[in-house]
Amino acid sequence: MQIEVKVPQLSESVSEATLLAWHKQVGAAVAEGENLIDVETDKVVLELPAVQSGVLSKILKQEGDLVTSGEVIAVLDTEAQATVPVKASATEPTLPPAARKLAHASGVDVSQLEGSGRGGRITKQDVQAVLAQAATTVEPPVAPVAAIPKPAAGGRVEQRVPMTRIRQRIAERLIQSQQNAAILTTFNEVNMQPVIELRNRYKDAFEKKHGVKLGFTSFFVKAVVLALQKFPVVNATVDGTDIIYHGYYDIGIAIGSERGLVVPILRDADKLSYAEIERQVVDFGARAKEGKLALEELSGGTFSITNGGVFGSMLSTPIINPPQSAILGIHATKDRPVAENGQVVIRPINYLALSYDHRIIDGREAVQFLGTIKEALEFPARALLDI
Repeated sequence: MQIEVKVPQLSESVSEATLLAWHKQVGAAVAEGENLIDVETDKVVLELPAVQSGVLSKILKQEGDLVTSGEVIAVLDTEAQATVPVKASATEPTLPPAARKLAHASGVDVSQLEGSGRGGRITKQDVQAVLAQAATTVEPPVAPVAAIPKPAAGGRVEQRVPMTRIRQRIAERLIQSQQNAAILTTFNEVNMQPVIELRNRYKDAFEKKHGVKLGFTSFFVKAVVLALQKFPVVNATVDGTDIIYHGYYDIGIAIGSERGLVVPILRDADKLSYAEIERQVVDFGARAKEGKLALEELSGGTFSITNGGVFGSMLSTPIINPPQSAILGIHATKDRPVAENGQVVIRPINYLALSYDHRIIDGREAVQFLGTIKEALEFPARALLDI
């Protein structure tokens, strides 16, 4: 029986995708559930598994082609016999798209690797380790397609590399945000000592009970939800000449990956516990590195949080993630001299930045919103007790 291999259904906001690397050639046997090809959208990299076992009889679309939802890209024959010999080594190692792409471009034989990831999964770092070792013993391997060339002594080298779809989308959305919103940023500083002390006091018990570390993200998310409930316009969006007030709190958590910035959504964050928030954020981070986030996890959101502090940023003016109306920027917490009760003391200070759409959010609301976050973090017991 001939079965058409189709592009999976993409989200409404994604019109097309790019085919990356075919993992099977025409005539090769395919097991049910085995990945045939990686499909890159402007948000994630999707794996396209075989719905039945059979033989890949036709490939209709090549690597690099643009495709749309439901488009037929290959044909699978469930009754044919394979004409491509199967390698003697048992099964193909499990690789995330980033690791597979690097291995393919660099000519690394992944069947010879031992994965350091969960369940023996081969990671991009495993492939990079092989390349680094090879560089010290033999001639350098073929460089990845997107590698930036190093100029020779006295040379002037240039290389034109196409943007990935996700990088194109990031560029489009940033320009859209700048052009379609009246963006203004207000700042405040927060003394993180109360949160740090609370975390240090209970982090071991928290991890023992919930199986996840108590980070700082959950404190910021809880503080943001509290402020959004107090100032609902910050949680709203503009639609033409209307303002849409959202009666729910879907918080986007910006995560930087090698493919670009992604913003998975914590749905109904007001209903999540500290442990649930931390668990979801850890999961988002792990799957963002492997390109495994689902399209629906990256769609929507009523407010976003971005943390440049993980890269050492002291201060920034974050750009709103449209169609949202505001975004909170968190930065590196550093010991700084501050005045308390007429005395100069050293406190762990974090500078907060709120970028907001001045079309619907006035400066007064923005400043008070940020002040509410500051108070919730400096007096965490009040937030916990709802007082």
